[in-house]
Amino acid sequence: MRRFFEIIVEKILLASGTITSIAILMIIIFLFRQGAGLFDSPVVEEGYSLVVNKTNPVDHLTPKEIKNIFDEEIINWGQVGGTNQDIIVFRLGDITKYVSEDELGDDFQFVPEAISRIISENPAMIGFVPSPYIEDGFQGKILDLGNIKVSDYFLGEEWFPTAQPAPLFGIKPLVMGTLWVSIAAILFALPFGIAVAIFMAELASPRVRNLLKPIIELLAGIPSVVYGFFGLIVIVPLIQKLFDLPVGETGLAGAIILAIMALPTIISVAEDSIRTVPLSTKEASLALGASHMQTIFRVTIPYCISGIMAAIVLGIGRAIGETMAVLMVTGNSAVIPTTLLEPVRTIPATIAAELGEAPNGGAHYEALFMLGVILFIITLIISTTVELISAKQYKQNM
Repeated sequence: MRRFFEIIVEKILLASGTITSIAILMIIIFLFRQGAGLFDSPVVEEGYSLVVNKTNPVDHLTPKEIKNIFDEEIINWGQVGGTNQDIIVFRLGDITKYVSEDELGDDFQFVPEAISRIISENPAMIGFVPSPYIEDGFQGKILDLGNIKVSDYFLGEEWFPTAQPAPLFGIKPLVMGTLWVSIAAILFALPFGIAVAIFMAELASPRVRNLLKPIIELLAGIPSVVYGFFGLIVIVPLIQKLFDLPVGETGLAGAIILAIMALPTIISVAEDSIRTVPLSTKEASLALGASHMQTIFRVTIPYCISGIMAAIVLGIGRAIGETMAVLMVTGNSAVIPTTLLEPVRTIPATIAAELGEAPNGGAHYEALFMLGVILFIITLIISTTVELISAKQYKQNM
């Protein structure tokens, strides 16, 4: 009977592990399928077209060039491979500058003919017009810009999803901001977290441990928005004053807040792991003449290294995946950072801030799902790196 129950428990555990693994795999596949649709989306906003005069030699423009043209940062066709002519930008709202309202018709039935004539009469014009207004016999040239490219997404340096007529989905600023903040937070949190865990498990008196343990566990339950308010009130002004910056909302503020948030997880898990080391193992080390500190670093930590690595991975997950607190203290600026003393924007903060405003199924919506895939990959790479380093260190200690 006892063996029968053991088999049942084994099967239940196996089923639980299998279901969990399948669920994680399905989530990843779902994110990827949702995000991959981005690369089937047109460069220009869906339902619109970019048109130029037939004599214009320019046949292709990049999304960045389109944005700069409509922002009047590029003002001459010679800057994008055309002739030396000043660019004239035309939007549908400008149509009454070129034709009278009577020429458009009572029901605007003559708008397509008017647009065609305006484009044909202005060799230096580029128009952003609704596609339904481009009919057979159109006297201009439609720029064939194709779909959003993978290279534009992964190597692009501007994240401007609401730009018209061509949104920019360059994720390099978001990836760099995430790495700067997360890696700095990990470097801050790990030494302090592991040190406190060792102190509580091996050096602190029972009275001190019983006092610190509830406080640390309480910190883990504080909502992230509270940490964000703390960062805004304390950390941000301190950084601004200390480094004489125009604003204190920087990557450094985000890293410090994330480190504080990750500390309770790292300390609790690592301390519990250290306390599982058998007393006989420590006594054997001491009996051989090792000091207390030598026993801690040569015996205790190598023995429970897997538990400590679990604490590190959980802490990394908390740091990389945090949204609200980071959104509040980092400045939320989608620019490529060069130091921690600049405003940054992270991937989780971007998803949290923009997903509610992105049209369901649109290019912006799909780009945010792809960001979720990238965040998972970054977390996986960092966690795997930590595991490899710990395995190598363990072999050296052995």
